[in-house]
Amino acid sequence: MTQQTAPTLSAAVFSDETLTAAKVLADDSYRPFWTGQSGEQNTGEAVARHLDATAALLEKSGWSRTMIYTTARTTDLPADDSGMTVKDMVRAVLRLIRDEIEYSPAGRLSLGIALTRVSEGDQGDTDTMSLAGSVLDVVIQAHTGSATARAMPWSERQVRTYQDIVALLRAGARFARTHGPAADDLAEPAAA
Repeated sequence: MTQQTAPTLSAAVFSDETLTAAKVLADDSYRPFWTGQSGEQNTGEAVARHLDATAALLEKSGWSRTMIYTTARTTDLPADDSGMTVKDMVRAVLRLIRDEIEYSPAGRLSLGIALTRVSEGDQGDTDTMSLAGSVLDVVIQAHTGSATARAMPWSERQVRTYQDIVALLRAGARFARTHGPAADDLAEPAAA
């Protein structure tokens, strides 16, 4: 019996033509594309900065295709024994914690979690996170030719690689800088 190996896939390539097609999709959006959930318009540079920071975070923490949330099963927990000493209980708890740390992908983040983490720091907020997701969605829609494609499910496909995710983030940042509004172009908020 011969052993088969999966072919090595290269990182996804997001061409200028893909980004031009993504701009058409953004322009045809049913809502103002660069307006966040706060109701305020954001610059392309702010969204690009969020995407760049996400790539940097994934480089530092590592990428995981999906997040693995493990939970202890009742069979993994020590018996509820009234005869256990406090010392035995502490040992059992420490063993469970050690096992959880050892068998979980410590620090590695999925694309969605990394985008969220950046929104909690000084490189982004919930508006830029939401818009970064929209940018990645139109890039993936243009890349795949599917109007229903979304970046998060695309990033979680089993064939996806870290290089694919970085290429997507870089393409998204390039798109935002090229096609997003500049600070001078932002509409003034309406007076109350």
